[in-house]
Amino acid sequence: MILSRLASFIRYFFSATNAHGIHSPFVYDLYTQIISVRKKYYAFEELKSYRQSLEKDNRKITLVDLGAGSFNIPTQPKQVHINTIYKRSSHSEKDTELLFRLVSHFQPHYILELGTCLGVSTLYLAKANKKASVYTLEGNPDYAVLARKAFIEFQTHNITLIEGNIHETLHAAMDRIPSLDFAFLDAHHAYEPTVQFFKTCLKKISEHSVIILDDIHWSPEMERAWETIKAMPEVKQTIDLFQFGIVFFKSGQVKEHFVLRYT
Repeated sequence: MILSRLASFIRYFFSATNAHGIHSPFVYDLYTQIISVRKKYYAFEELKSYRQSLEKDNRKITLVDLGAGSFNIPTQPKQVHINTIYKRSSHSEKDTELLFRLVSHFQPHYILELGTCLGVSTLYLAKANKKASVYTLEGNPDYAVLARKAFIEFQTHNITLIEGNIHETLHAAMDRIPSLDFAFLDAHHAYEPTVQFFKTCLKKISEHSVIILDDIHWSPEMERAWETIKAMPEVKQTIDLFQFGIVFFKSGQVKEHFVLRYT
């Protein structure tokens, strides 16, 4: 799988373009003003303190992976150090800061996250728009305990954490969301659940909705899921940043796919 991901990155590297290759005014503005500009925000230093605490946390918790696993963490239940989980499973500062900038830019009212883990990305989503209602779903009870403590510590009162297997909790969560303005799908990294989760999200989208899929090149299965999603009639424009796939539904737009450099 590692060799497959390396081959995918090489293909991405040689096909990715910068602003000069973007013909859509909407995507051009988004790329030049939000994606490729590493603007710093007030919350970044505050959230960095949570990252630093996780890096030093030597306590052990039980890892129960309800997704497709990872390159570094086994899928069978096992006692794992919190700092190990953080280093191998949480998103980088670069990626979470991009999530923050996107939420800050689009100002969604309702945000859905599939896969809370330790709550790092959740905090960035919630801090970017404190008026938004953030619903985050997590299957591991030990992760949920740690995430809830972090949400209280950082006074993020706009987060609702729903615990349980996402295959069982997603539909109930969607019933609580009037409209899905922004979603970050980072749960079960396999073809069937990824496509199914996305289809479930489609029930509450509008032309202004934004859905971000994590690890679209994680495996051949995830790449196939990404291609399936790109081909759906509801999807109008997509952006491939290698780590993330961003999906838009703006009516009146020509169906286009962009592979963009993200450094």
